[in-house]
Amino acid sequence: MPVKLRWSDATDTLIRRLRADGASWDSIAAAIGTSRWSAIERGRRIGARAPVRVAVPPPDPGREALPAGHRITWGAITRGTLLAGTAYPWPPLPLIQLEAEPGQAA
Repeated sequence: MPVKLRWSDATDTLIRRLRADGASWDSIAAAIGTSRWSAIERGRRIGARAPVRVAVPPPDPGREALPAGHRITWGAITRGTLLAGTAYPWPPLPLIQLEAEPGQAA
């Protein structure tokens, strides 16, 4: 049978403060000495919410789209893969067109 946790006002205040500062549930659980799920459930019950994150707008929303293979987009796509640091294959690989058999439309 699990042990019933006794929550105090001091613990609740600590959870609210840490969550308002942007702490993760893992670090909050470690600070109060409980499991992650116990900390999450208690935080939900006392209304401890994470601070609202403001979305950072793009530097220039009116700029044109970057072309295929641009170093910024290609780097973002390949980061952490086997292709990281390789150049974009330009020109792109040609499409292979299969020859139609006699009497069939291509």
